[in-house]
Amino acid sequence: MGKRLTQIATRTGDNGTTGLGDNTRVSKNSLRVHAMGDVDELNSHIGLLLCEDMPAAVRTLLVEIQQQLFNLGGELSIPGYELLKPEALLALDQALAGHNKALPRLQEFILPAGTRAAAQAHVCRTVARRAERAVVALGSEETLKDTPRQYLNRLSDLMFVLARVLNRYRTDGTVGDDVYWKSEKLARSQAE
Repeated sequence: MGKRLTQIATRTGDNGTTGLGDNTRVSKNSLRVHAMGDVDELNSHIGLLLCEDMPAAVRTLLVEIQQQLFNLGGELSIPGYELLKPEALLALDQALAGHNKALPRLQEFILPAGTRAAAQAHVCRTVARRAERAVVALGSEETLKDTPRQYLNRLSDLMFVLARVLNRYRTDGTVGDDVYWKSEKLARSQAE
């Protein structure tokens, strides 16, 4: 396959439009472009998360998720086309089940905090939710397949779980924990 991008500064978007993969031009403020941008931002945040120390299995999973998010972005850029396959959703479900099984039950709501890696995973979670909302908004105006919406919904859940995994991960052999919200309910249960 030849090189796809030969020139980045084309100036064709100077008028407020952008080209889609099917060679149509749309406003840079369209619902489709917002969804594409949110997915791209999510992928970038996952790239930043990958700069942190983490278990090898989590790293491998996140690299695969980046590939699938690129597929999702491609699918959004070509109306009616499918690049994100249902198998990608199944892989998220399997990862969720595996990582959840290894975690202790939650005592209370947790804060998006702890280690830098865990905090970045929470940023990824919130951006995944925004991307999901953008895809839902686009789906209310145009026909979309279900997999993109489902994938983003499941991915935000997985990023929450991975934040918990990353808060426990230490290279010195110790084990960390979640940062719990200091609610009245938790205070009462600890006092009993």
